Amino acid sequence: MKISDFQSKDVINIVDGKKLGQISDLELDLRQGRIDAIVVPNQSKFFGMFGGGTDVVIPWRNIVKIGMDVVLVKLDEAKTYRVENEGESAVEYKRSY
Repeated sequence: MKISDFQSKDVINIVDGKKLGQISDLELDLRQGRIDAIVVPNQSKFFGMFGGGTDVVIPWRNIVKIGMDVVLVKLDEAKTYRVENEGESAVEYKRSY
């Protein structure tokens, strides 16, 4: 499976049935050669440019099933990262769903 295949899939939380969005990025563990997490932009963004600037980071262990069109995740609580300005480090905070 290619990264581009992931980016076309919708991410659905099976806990509440909400569509979280589509995968925008992956967090990789290069030493272990595995995917640590998937990253989904916050739905408040408009065309990925305007909005809160937050991303939902979903650990790989929370993925329940990868289907043809969707990725099902079990997510009680998600880590989110807010990027204040480009060039600054991300500030981590927790968000519950």
